[in-house]
Amino acid sequence: MVDRLGQLHMTIITGMSGAGKSEAVATFEDMGYFCIDNLPPQMLSRAVDLFALEGSRVDRVALVFDVRAGSYFEQVGQALAHLREAGIQFRLLFLEASDEALVARYQLTRRPHPLSRGSLHAAIIEERELLAPLRAQADVVIDTTGLSMRELRRRLEETLMAEQLSDQVFISLESFGYKYGLPDEADLVLDARFLPNPHWVEELRPHTGLDPAVKDYVLGRAEAGKFLEQVVALLKLMAPGFVTEQKRRVVVAIGCTGGRHRSVALVEDLARRLRGEPAYVVSVSHRDIQREA
Repeated sequence: MVDRLGQLHMTIITGMSGAGKSEAVATFEDMGYFCIDNLPPQMLSRAVDLFALEGSRVDRVALVFDVRAGSYFEQVGQALAHLREAGIQFRLLFLEASDEALVARYQLTRRPHPLSRGSLHAAIIEERELLAPLRAQADVVIDTTGLSMRELRRRLEETLMAEQLSDQVFISLESFGYKYGLPDEADLVLDARFLPNPHWVEELRPHTGLDPAVKDYVLGRAEAGKFLEQVVALLKLMAPGFVTEQKRRVVVAIGCTGGRHRSVALVEDLARRLRGEPAYVVSVSHRDIQREA
């Protein structure tokens, strides 16, 4: 167990509500971390014990603690002290933003602040006071006031993941439908509309590219296989340059008309092909798969 703990890369994420913790979690997940959001502090030691078990395949962990834990949040300091006493190494990331930025974000989303009992400003002030001891202990503090979500991802990669990512490219594969617009973060956009559309096959229309019948329909065509072979070859060509230029995360988007059939099947099979390569860490998302056919 001691050997396993020595190999564990653990990051504790905390900070102001609305400062970008959800985007931070998504970034860590894309980078191959096992993430737990809003873990009760008293469960931390048990979670660490599970990660340390012989045979555990978890070696990168990101855990989020914040005021959503309510009265249990007071135990965060004690839980972190326990980790230090046990000699378990971790990094503490604190995300913050100006009061004005937090107010604007809450007004945009219209979600209630976890400490709100009427005044949003009062809730923000109270939260800063509660989080002050953790901020003082933080290894990395990132002010997200002027950062877009894309810029926050880059900042996290540069500050917390540089050593781990130096020899790998993290490829985020995303399917989408052109009728709903291009993905905002895509670095490389590929068009799957050259393939026959399962939407026009009545028995396939209600299904998605995750279903075997649709998958066979799309991938059974020779041009689909050739297309995927060419994409893999392109990424292999580009990957060393990305590493050299310190661009560690690449978003590859494949689109079809509605984002439910062709693009989904192609993204899934592309992920299968790339996951056999040690130089890549691959994640998959399907932006429009839940939309109506």
